[in-house]
Amino acid sequence: MRLFWHRRDLRVADNRGLAAAADATADGDAVVPVFVLDDDVLDHAASPRVRFMLDALAELRDDYRERGSDLVVARGDPAEVLPTLAADHDAEAVVWNEDYSGLARERDARVRMALDDAGVARKSYHDAVHHEPGTITTNAGDPYSVFTYFGRKWQDREKADPYEAPADDALVDADAVDANDLPTVADLGFEEPTADVQSAGTAAARDRLTAFCEDAVLRYDDDRDYPAKEATSRLSTDLKWGTIGVREVYAATEEAMAEAEAMADDDGVAAEEHDAVASVEEFRSQLAWREFYTQVLWANPEVVTRNYKEYERDIEWREDEEAMADLRAWKDGETGYPIVDAGMRQLREEAYMHNRVRMIVASFLTKDLLIDWRHGYEHFREHLADHDTANDTGGWQWAASTGTDAQPYFRIFNPMTQGERYDPDAEYISEYVPELASVSADNVHSWHELSVGRRRQLAPTYPDPVIDHSEMRERALSMYKRARGDDEEEASAD
Repeated sequence: MRLFWHRRDLRVADNRGLAAAADATADGDAVVPVFVLDDDVLDHAASPRVRFMLDALAELRDDYRERGSDLVVARGDPAEVLPTLAADHDAEAVVWNEDYSGLARERDARVRMALDDAGVARKSYHDAVHHEPGTITTNAGDPYSVFTYFGRKWQDREKADPYEAPADDALVDADAVDANDLPTVADLGFEEPTADVQSAGTAAARDRLTAFCEDAVLRYDDDRDYPAKEATSRLSTDLKWGTIGVREVYAATEEAMAEAEAMADDDGVAAEEHDAVASVEEFRSQLAWREFYTQVLWANPEVVTRNYKEYERDIEWREDEEAMADLRAWKDGETGYPIVDAGMRQLREEAYMHNRVRMIVASFLTKDLLIDWRHGYEHFREHLADHDTANDTGGWQWAASTGTDAQPYFRIFNPMTQGERYDPDAEYISEYVPELASVSADNVHSWHELSVGRRRQLAPTYPDPVIDHSEMRERALSMYKRARGDDEEEASAD
């Protein structure tokens, strides 16, 4: 027997470690699928992710049961649970797929030692990324700190085909295991999320992937920054939890690329100049960004709490009572900046936020409110179903100009300009800020310029802006210059 330990790979198909465990079984042996609810991991969890995880586990269990097997669910320290389960099932080995956060790597090191002590073999595989951390490096062998060069090598490297699901007879018979019932959200110490968390499981992920590749991926380059156009894949939660494999996603983009190239040929346009081809390439670039940030976290696990980029002096983030009131307004979607508030309310309602809007709200927190990026990271961690340590620390430090390949400190998003540019008809804003639904787009995008009386007339319950962007922009520039010890840099705005 072999145990396969599911973690962030809640699927049967295109699962490298599971496929390897099944291939290694001898006649009469089988793979026992296992998931361990680890209290140390749950200490860092939040209700939207717990809800999605449990729904994904239910779907995974159903998939195994349809194959005549079952999923063993246990709770406790994996370093104690896995040797015990191995003994209970007379398993000679435990197999799993790698995770890359500091917490996960510490846990896995303890599991390896415990299995060694118990005389149980173990093997792990790289599954969550196409190219494992440490394999795409500079000529000197160092991890990249600039995405452009990493991305080029990532695009040029061959991608593996999806792994087949194991044959049914390679899986343990359902009657041979005590699977236990799945706990509820409350059993794990959480309240049901108030957000409407999207459906979980491989079937739902495949539906999203299919719908995206049939349409939106072919216009992705033009439309992805416009939240009202719904031009993104919505696969971020699926990739975070591994309800779909990265190779299956990439294979779908190859089919989309073939269609895009055929469109270019029909239109008589060179493939590299065709919008549909550029769109598929841009989506692949986003997949590469995901792996770039995974490599950054793998090489620098401290970036979860520390700035990647060190300044000469500490950044003087606002920490007083007024700043905390502004932080609360930001969290509640009550800043008086419509695109910011729409994003924060989408987060609250859906446990998700459009990527362009994530950049806008992060810039607003760090460079308009001058509040430490770690407050924003923690809020996202609590509310995003797709929270991924690597992606979120990378994104927040990018916005705060403290991360790898971060935007320059003097690049400060104007939230009103961003709203007007990427939501020109205020469709997205109206959906999530109903107080402004009857207000014209022109007035929505000039909200900061309207008189108090005019604001009360148009939307009496929507707040006035909590800060003046122009004033805070100047304060931000001064704050970063003091941190740099350099007052000579030219400032620019975006």
